[in-house]
Amino acid sequence: MATWTTAGQGGVTFLRVALALQTSSLLFQAVTAGMLLSSAHGAVLHDVGSRVMYGASMLYVLAAVLAWRPGGGSPRPILYASGFLVLASVQVVLGIAHMPSLHVPFGVVMFTLSVLALGQVLFPFPKRSGTRS
Repeated sequence: MATWTTAGQGGVTFLRVALALQTSSLLFQAVTAGMLLSSAHGAVLHDVGSRVMYGASMLYVLAAVLAWRPGGGSPRPILYASGFLVLASVQVVLGIAHMPSLHVPFGVVMFTLSVLALGQVLFPFPKRSGTRS
């Protein structure tokens, strides 16, 4: 039984790291978006950051699957991670299409969702018991 617990904890740690990387890359994207207004280097950094962010979103999906499979936990993180990968894909399309009126607010929504998901993984709510007092 200890083997399953250890595998599950390792999967959760990988999930935390992947989600932290995704959130950090989204923060970097926000910073470089601001740099676009004042520097030529902002465009290059934002482009590179978008690739890292997309890769981090794919890593988040992989981590969610690995955290679920060995531990037998809830598949809900896989749904969140897959949904976020879809959001990241839409965001990339909006950026390539040069639609800042949608790209910028969508980026804010993505960062907010990523911070919330990271908080949920780092500080999970305690499980309720079946009895009421």
